[in-house]
Amino acid sequence: MRHPLLPANGLYVITDGPRPDLLEAAAAALRGGAVILQYRDKTRDTSRRLMEARALARLCSDAGALFVVNDDIALTRDCGAHAVHLGADDMDIAGARNALGADVVIGVSCYDSLERACNLAAAGADYLAFGAFFPSPTKPHARRADATLLRAGAALGLPLVAIGGITADNAAPLIAAGADYLAVISDVFGQDNVCAAAQRFAPLFPAPRKLPA
Repeated sequence: MRHPLLPANGLYVITDGPRPDLLEAAAAALRGGAVILQYRDKTRDTSRRLMEARALARLCSDAGALFVVNDDIALTRDCGAHAVHLGADDMDIAGARNALGADVVIGVSCYDSLERACNLAAAGADYLAFGAFFPSPTKPHARRADATLLRAGAALGLPLVAIGGITADNAAPLIAAGADYLAVISDVFGQDNVCAAAQRFAPLFPAPRKLPA
Protein backbone atom coordinates (compact mmCIF):
# COMPACT_ATOMS: atom_id res chain seq x y z
CA MET A 1 0.00 0.00 0.00
CA ARG A 2 1.43 3.36 -1.04
CA HIS A 3 2.23 5.74 1.80
CA PRO A 4 -0.21 8.68 1.54
CA LEU A 5 2.62 11.24 1.59
CA LEU A 6 4.28 9.81 -1.51
CA PRO A 7 3.51 11.55 -4.81
CA ALA A 8 2.36 9.47 -7.77
CA ASN A 9 5.62 9.88 -9.68
CA GLY A 10 8.20 12.48 -10.60
CA LEU A 11 11.66 13.90 -10.13
CA TYR A 12 13.46 13.05 -6.88
CA VAL A 13 16.40 15.43 -6.39
CA ILE A 14 19.26 14.80 -3.96
CA THR A 15 21.42 17.63 -2.72
CA ASP A 16 25.13 17.40 -3.41
CA GLY A 17 26.70 18.13 -0.04
CA PRO A 18 27.67 21.44 1.53
CA ARG A 19 27.28 24.40 -0.82
CA PRO A 20 26.81 28.09 -0.03
CA ASP A 21 23.72 28.40 -2.21
CA LEU A 22 22.01 25.23 -0.95
CA LEU A 23 18.64 26.81 -0.18
CA GLU A 24 18.56 28.79 -3.42
CA ALA A 25 19.45 25.70 -5.45
CA ALA A 26 16.85 23.59 -3.64
CA ALA A 27 14.16 26.21 -4.20
CA ALA A 28 15.07 26.32 -7.89
CA ALA A 29 14.78 22.53 -8.19
CA LEU A 30 11.34 22.65 -6.57
CA ARG A 31 10.24 25.43 -8.92
CA GLY A 32 11.42 23.21 -11.74
CA GLY A 33 9.03 20.48 -10.68
CA ALA A 34 10.88 18.19 -8.26
CA VAL A 35 8.33 16.32 -6.13
CA ILE A 36 10.82 14.83 -3.65
CA LEU A 37 13.96 16.45 -2.24
CA GLN A 38 16.55 14.54 -0.21
CA TYR A 39 19.08 16.31 2.01
CA ARG A 40 22.37 14.43 1.70
CA ASP A 41 25.28 15.86 3.69
CA LYS A 42 27.87 13.47 5.09
CA THR A 43 29.74 16.07 7.16
CA ARG A 44 29.60 16.18 10.97
CA ASP A 45 28.65 19.84 11.26
CA THR A 46 25.61 19.11 13.41
CA SER A 47 24.39 22.68 13.94
CA ARG A 48 24.66 23.68 10.28
CA ARG A 49 23.00 20.49 9.11
CA LEU A 50 20.08 20.98 11.50
CA MET A 51 19.64 24.60 10.42
CA GLU A 52 19.73 23.65 6.73
CA ALA A 53 17.43 20.67 7.19
CA ARG A 54 14.82 22.76 8.97
CA ALA A 55 14.96 25.38 6.23
CA LEU A 56 14.65 22.72 3.52
CA ALA A 57 11.72 21.12 5.35
CA ARG A 58 9.91 24.47 5.22
CA LEU A 59 10.73 24.93 1.53
CA CYS A 60 9.37 21.50 0.69
CA SER A 61 6.22 21.95 2.74
CA ASP A 62 5.54 25.27 1.01
CA ALA A 63 6.08 23.62 -2.39
CA GLY A 64 4.01 20.53 -1.59
CA ALA A 65 7.06 18.30 -2.01
CA LEU A 66 8.24 15.41 0.15
CA PHE A 67 11.35 16.17 2.23
CA VAL A 68 13.73 13.27 2.91
CA VAL A 69 16.82 13.14 5.13
CA ASN A 70 19.59 10.78 4.11
CA ASP A 71 20.68 8.23 6.73
CA ASP A 72 20.26 10.31 9.89
CA ILE A 73 17.37 9.26 12.15
CA ALA A 74 17.96 11.98 14.76
CA LEU A 75 18.14 14.72 12.14
CA THR A 76 14.97 13.41 10.49
CA ARG A 77 13.15 13.69 13.80
CA ASP A 78 14.64 17.01 14.89
CA CYS A 79 13.98 18.88 11.63
CA GLY A 80 10.48 17.51 11.11
CA ALA A 81 11.26 15.77 7.81
CA HIS A 82 8.56 13.76 6.07
CA ALA A 83 10.90 10.86 5.35
CA VAL A 84 14.24 9.17 5.90
CA HIS A 85 16.31 7.20 3.39
CA LEU A 86 18.32 4.25 4.71
CA GLY A 87 21.28 2.44 3.17
CA ALA A 88 22.82 -0.91 3.98
CA ASP A 89 24.93 0.48 6.84
CA ASP A 90 22.13 2.42 8.53
CA MET A 91 19.53 1.56 11.17
CA ASP A 92 17.10 -1.18 10.21
CA ILE A 93 13.49 -0.40 9.32
CA ALA A 94 12.09 -1.61 12.64
CA GLY A 95 14.42 0.64 14.59
CA ALA A 96 13.69 3.61 12.34
CA ARG A 97 9.95 3.04 12.62
CA ASN A 98 10.19 2.82 16.39
CA ALA A 99 12.17 6.08 16.53
CA LEU A 100 10.14 8.05 14.00
CA GLY A 101 6.60 6.69 14.17
CA ALA A 102 4.15 5.36 11.64
CA ASP A 103 3.65 8.58 9.69
CA VAL A 104 7.23 9.04 8.47
CA VAL A 105 8.09 7.60 5.05
CA ILE A 106 10.99 5.14 5.10
CA GLY A 107 12.83 4.61 1.84
CA VAL A 108 15.64 2.12 1.35
CA SER A 109 18.55 1.46 -1.00
CA CYS A 110 18.37 -1.95 -2.65
CA TYR A 111 21.37 -1.43 -4.98
CA ASP A 112 21.39 -4.26 -7.51
CA SER A 113 19.64 -6.83 -5.30
CA LEU A 114 16.08 -8.03 -5.79
CA GLU A 115 16.51 -10.28 -2.74
CA ARG A 116 17.31 -7.24 -0.58
CA ALA A 117 14.28 -5.45 -2.02
CA CYS A 118 12.02 -8.39 -1.16
CA ASN A 119 13.32 -8.51 2.40
CA LEU A 120 12.98 -4.77 2.95
CA ALA A 121 9.51 -4.67 1.44
CA ALA A 122 8.48 -7.38 3.89
CA ALA A 123 10.08 -5.40 6.73
CA GLY A 124 7.90 -2.37 6.02
CA ALA A 125 9.76 -0.12 3.59
CA ASP A 126 7.64 2.53 1.86
CA TYR A 127 9.72 2.78 -1.31
CA LEU A 128 12.59 0.84 -2.88
CA ALA A 129 15.55 2.42 -4.67
CA PHE A 130 17.62 0.50 -7.24
CA GLY A 131 20.88 1.57 -8.88
CA ALA A 132 23.32 2.67 -10.07
CA PHE A 133 21.91 2.35 -13.57
CA PHE A 134 24.63 4.44 -15.20
CA PRO A 135 28.14 5.57 -14.20
CA SER A 136 27.68 8.00 -11.32
CA PRO A 137 29.96 10.98 -10.67
CA THR A 138 28.75 10.99 -7.04
CA LYS A 139 29.51 7.29 -6.46
CA PRO A 140 31.87 6.18 -9.22
CA HIS A 141 32.35 2.70 -7.71
CA ALA A 142 28.68 1.99 -7.05
CA ARG A 143 27.34 -1.43 -7.98
CA ARG A 144 25.57 -1.39 -11.34
CA ALA A 145 21.94 -2.35 -11.83
CA ASP A 146 19.87 -2.89 -14.95
CA ALA A 147 16.27 -2.26 -15.92
CA THR A 148 15.22 -5.87 -15.35
CA LEU A 149 15.35 -5.13 -11.61
CA LEU A 150 12.67 -2.49 -12.02
CA ARG A 151 10.44 -4.88 -13.95
CA ALA A 152 10.88 -7.57 -11.32
CA GLY A 153 10.56 -5.11 -8.43
CA ALA A 154 7.16 -3.97 -9.64
CA ALA A 155 5.72 -7.23 -8.29
CA LEU A 156 6.50 -6.06 -4.75
CA GLY A 157 3.80 -3.41 -4.99
CA LEU A 158 5.85 -0.47 -3.70
CA PRO A 159 6.97 2.70 -5.48
CA LEU A 160 10.34 2.28 -7.16
CA VAL A 161 13.20 4.78 -7.42
CA ALA A 162 15.91 4.61 -10.08
CA ILE A 163 19.23 6.22 -9.19
CA GLY A 164 22.78 6.51 -10.47
CA GLY A 165 24.07 8.67 -13.30
CA ILE A 166 20.56 9.51 -14.49
CA THR A 167 20.05 12.42 -16.87
CA ALA A 168 17.06 13.72 -18.78
CA ASP A 169 18.56 12.10 -21.87
CA ASN A 170 18.99 8.54 -20.58
CA ALA A 171 16.07 8.21 -18.17
CA ALA A 172 13.10 7.30 -20.38
CA PRO A 173 13.82 3.53 -20.51
CA LEU A 174 13.90 3.41 -16.71
CA ILE A 175 10.41 4.89 -16.48
CA ALA A 176 9.24 2.46 -19.15
CA ALA A 177 10.67 -0.39 -17.05
CA GLY A 178 8.71 0.70 -13.97
CA ALA A 179 10.52 3.49 -12.14
CA ASP A 180 8.08 5.83 -10.39
CA TYR A 181 10.77 8.34 -9.42
CA LEU A 182 14.09 9.35 -10.94
CA ALA A 183 16.67 10.24 -8.29
CA VAL A 184 19.05 12.83 -9.70
CA ILE A 185 21.99 14.76 -8.29
CA SER A 186 24.44 16.03 -10.90
CA ASP A 187 22.03 16.56 -13.79
CA VAL A 188 20.10 19.03 -11.64
CA PHE A 189 22.35 20.43 -8.91
CA GLY A 190 25.46 20.31 -11.08
CA GLN A 191 23.92 22.56 -13.75
CA ASP A 192 24.17 26.33 -14.04
CA ASN A 193 20.38 26.74 -14.26
CA VAL A 194 18.97 24.35 -11.66
CA CYS A 195 15.32 25.19 -12.35
CA ALA A 196 15.66 24.62 -16.10
CA ALA A 197 17.57 21.40 -15.50
CA ALA A 198 14.75 20.07 -13.32
CA GLN A 199 12.14 21.11 -15.85
CA ARG A 200 13.76 18.87 -18.49
CA PHE A 201 12.51 15.81 -16.61
CA ALA A 202 8.83 16.75 -16.50
CA PRO A 203 7.88 15.46 -19.98
CA LEU A 204 9.26 12.02 -19.13
CA PHE A 205 6.59 11.20 -16.56
CA PRO A 206 3.10 10.03 -17.45
CA ALA A 207 0.23 11.98 -15.93
CA PRO A 208 -0.91 10.36 -12.67
CA ARG A 209 -3.84 8.01 -13.13
CA LYS A 210 -7.11 9.44 -11.87
CA LEU A 211 -9.12 7.36 -9.45
CA PRO A 212 -12.61 6.43 -10.60
CA ALA A 213 -15.38 8.70 -9.29
